[in-house]
Amino acid sequence: MFSAAIDTPWRVVILFVAGLAAGVSNGVAGGGTFITFPTLLALGIAPLQANVSSTVGLVPSVLAGVQVFRRELSAHRATLTRLVPTCVAGSAVGTFLLLTESPATFAAVVPWLIGIATALFAAAPLITRALARRHPPGAQGHPRPRFLALGVFVASIYGGYFGAGLGIVLLAVLALSLPEDILTLQGIRIALGLLTNVVAAAVFVVRGHLALVAVAVLLVSTFIGGWLGAKFMRRLPPAVVRALVIAIGLVTTVRLALG
Repeated sequence: MFSAAIDTPWRVVILFVAGLAAGVSNGVAGGGTFITFPTLLALGIAPLQANVSSTVGLVPSVLAGVQVFRRELSAHRATLTRLVPTCVAGSAVGTFLLLTESPATFAAVVPWLIGIATALFAAAPLITRALARRHPPGAQGHPRPRFLALGVFVASIYGGYFGAGLGIVLLAVLALSLPEDILTLQGIRIALGLLTNVVAAAVFVVRGHLALVAVAVLLVSTFIGGWLGAKFMRRLPPAVVRALVIAIGLVTTVRLALG
């Protein structure tokens, strides 16, 4: 096994680099889970433990994104406030499902989850452009509060259970429910994604199942990477980051599907 062939210092270095890359990826294009989760698997951590450890370790990488969109968020504080209970409840349900079913069930389901999330991530530019045409700046429309609440609840369940590709799912729900421009929707999406991850992370910390050393390394490296990604998001080539994330997702899907 790969994990047995390397010393602890090298494990820390690998985890730090993966966390840094995942944080940058989240700051530029999303998809940090596609980097941290396969890395944890390669280091010999079981799928369920790798999933919860990745969720906790990636929380700092999203904080920088919230700072970038703080102006849009402050203008829609009422909308976010209404969605907080729905988002918290959905994430709690997802984490409950994850922690109460057997690790074997999760291991069997995760290739499908990674595959679907990779497809969503790959299609994200097309989806975003389509939603932007539907919601150009200054466009008027009618909010759909019931669809919004239901959609955020279902997306949060998915986020609490696994989370890869959550951003594009939330963005689609928001764009179909709110008459806002795409930049505003991105800000709300990041805030809801952060809330979903924080709730799930809190449950995972209380319930255990964490690879503690890995989580400690990821908390530091993903924060640094998230800050760098958000700061230089207009200078880095997002297409390169996206291609790498998609490739990792495909390789991981095939590897897990083949057992």
